[in-house]
Amino acid sequence: MTDLRVAGNTPAHEARRGVLLQLVRPVARTVPWWALAAGAGLGLLAAALPRLSGGEVTSWAGVNALRAAALCFALGAAFLLDDPARQTTAAVPVRRVLRHALRCAFVLPPAAAWWTAAVLLVPEEARPPAGDITLEAATALALALAGAAFAVRRRGTGRPGQAVAAALLVAAVLAPLLTPSEWSLFTAPGDPRWADGHGHWTLLLCAALLAVAVCCVEPVRRLQPVRRLRTRPARADKGGLGA
Repeated sequence: MTDLRVAGNTPAHEARRGVLLQLVRPVARTVPWWALAAGAGLGLLAAALPRLSGGEVTSWAGVNALRAAALCFALGAAFLLDDPARQTTAAVPVRRVLRHALRCAFVLPPAAAWWTAAVLLVPEEARPPAGDITLEAATALALALAGAAFAVRRRGTGRPGQAVAAALLVAAVLAPLLTPSEWSLFTAPGDPRWADGHGHWTLLLCAALLAVAVCCVEPVRRLQPVRRLRTRPARADKGGLGA
């Protein structure tokens, strides 16, 4: 009989798939929903400020409100990889990239719905182009995840979120001051440099996603060379038989 097997459908892959399915509920419990909810709530408040302030809302105020909302959500997402039981879950036969991807799978659909609501909260006359401002929000989220993944890879810490969120907040404050004017990352809609600036945002997003992919791979452990025991040659007894 011919053993017809689908490529990749080996017992080892089936075992890993079963373990991955068993991890869904425990991973969902360890996701820091409180941090994500806090970031999302603050983000919606920031996006609604131009509408709540009353009066005419400028395009500059609208784009900055959405940038603040994206930053708030990214600060909450910096805690996404926090897992006090990381040393325990690292022993399961599932790669780190799959465990991290499982966490992101829980968050990305609610994040998309949240971002849609944030964009709609800004008055239409002051709303920036949805695609361009979404690119900025995706870059901020990817940078937060890249920082958390890097901290996990380098230090193996169980809770990198606090340090990553602090670093991201400092970077967000200093970026408008230290970014070269040629990059024009923080311009308003209608500025001639708007298109060029979002070309640079695309480069940042690709770099952040590449960093996430690299940091999600387990570091290769160098094998220590095994020292061979030197055995001394057996010496003939003095009282042995002669030739």
